[in-house]
Amino acid sequence: MKESPNKTNVMRTLDKAGIRYTPMTYAVDEDNLAGTHIAEEIGLPPEIVFKTLVARGDKKGLAVFCIPAPAELNLKEAARLTGNKKLEMVPVKELLGLTGYIRGACSPIGMKKKFPTFIDETCILYDQITISAGIRGIQLLLDPNDLIAVVEAQCAALTV
Repeated sequence: MKESPNKTNVMRTLDKAGIRYTPMTYAVDEDNLAGTHIAEEIGLPPEIVFKTLVARGDKKGLAVFCIPAPAELNLKEAARLTGNKKLEMVPVKELLGLTGYIRGACSPIGMKKKFPTFIDETCILYDQITISAGIRGIQLLLDPNDLIAVVEAQCAALTV
């Protein structure tokens, strides 16, 4: 595991907020961007590697969800939490324009706009979890409570 030579916007945001994190680099496999694969690459249990998903509701617009890599988002519960009747995942081709991030590098921190953000409640079971640093090839290990605070997230049961 090497230190990242360049700071991403996510890292700069965390630095500015005084939040400690550890960058963890991994070799990017364009054919396998799954969070479980990333967990394997960085040598951490997949349940502490959190992936960031963006969904669009039928009433309230976009919302961001962070869930453990092996889990699946419960769209029905997520819709209820966000005040929508229905939620659909944002198509990959729209992700960059809406968030500033590409698939496999989406982070809940530093998106183009501030969207309602929800983190699966299991995050608080761990001293540290990882999220994307905003580019493929780097995950950031940090205290979940710091993440919740910096993105003003709500913790909830988000998975199926």
